[in-house]
Amino acid sequence: MPEAKETVLEIDLGNLAHNYQYFRSKIDKNVRFLSVVKAHAYGSDSVAIARKLEELGTDYFAVAYVEEGIRLRENGITKPILVLHPQFTHFEEIIKHCLEPNLYSEKTLRAFIETAEKLQQQHYPVHIKLNTGLNRLGFDPPELPRVIELIQHTKTLKVASIFSHLAASEDWQERDFTVGQIDLFRKMSWQLIENLEAEPLLHICNTSGIINYPKAAFNMVRTGIGLYGFGNDKTVDPALKPVVTLKTIISQIRTIEKGATVGYNRVFTAQDTTKIATLPVGHADGINRIYGKQKTGVHINGQFAPIVGNVCMDIIMVNITGIDCEEGDEVIVFGGKYHPNDFAEAGGTISYELITGIQRRVTRKIVNG
Repeated sequence: MPEAKETVLEIDLGNLAHNYQYFRSKIDKNVRFLSVVKAHAYGSDSVAIARKLEELGTDYFAVAYVEEGIRLRENGITKPILVLHPQFTHFEEIIKHCLEPNLYSEKTLRAFIETAEKLQQQHYPVHIKLNTGLNRLGFDPPELPRVIELIQHTKTLKVASIFSHLAASEDWQERDFTVGQIDLFRKMSWQLIENLEAEPLLHICNTSGIINYPKAAFNMVRTGIGLYGFGNDKTVDPALKPVVTLKTIISQIRTIEKGATVGYNRVFTAQDTTKIATLPVGHADGINRIYGKQKTGVHINGQFAPIVGNVCMDIIMVNITGIDCEEGDEVIVFGGKYHPNDFAEAGGTISYELITGIQRRVTRKIVNG
């Protein structure tokens, strides 16, 4: 019997390097590269991922929240870090740890100027977010004169970048909308640049934008999901390599007779004599109930085993009838040649939600480091 292991999320830094180089190859050598490592680097390990990306030559990092940036700083990451959604209460921490805030409203702009003045800062790098149609965060066009006025009347800030976010860059049916966003971003950016006499970085291209709208690269692009092996396009995905693989083991095998039921609420009934394997992974680990009732499954020794019954908190059961396997054998939930996209889509969701939902109690294992 193979040596027993545990449920692990393998993080392949070789695959990360491959994906980074792929997206680098799509932009001019003078265009800077921002790597998004928010949400534990899309569910993996932000420190390990950021260290590798810094080694590979990324120019910038982005995180969602201040504590994510602090963790990177405390683990030796030195490249600039943009905080995409900072809160007022953390502005002093931002300055203390040399992080760079996204200022997306008059209230955030005023508050950060006040904090920077109190801490006697000069030309502290900040990023101005423009709303070009996603309608999430950012200044609208009529607000720009006020932005210009506030920045002109302080020496505490330096506009490091002006940026926006594309709403549907992966969808060719939304091409007119996307082109409109890019045009509006260009106009709004130049209004700021002309009045502030600044030379900031400009970035609007996300992963799909890099692929589909290369002329909108300006002087920086940013990618998150692409680095982890997802191109948001079935024609691009084969060129990328998923960074994470979720593996587990078979804890127990049992044979049940026709008519026997499996799991909570008895939602699976055996139609014949059936072999069932129990695996130590469940919805508390990120494999949610949407994947149960044979919507999808796992792979054991190269063969597909559907999930039967409801997903439990710590356990799933799979049908291994006809599969040659033993207790302790390795199980691939997703990853490698079993693309996470397929697993996610079978449950009616997207890869982003699947990979960022793998909980921290699952052991992380770095490979090809």
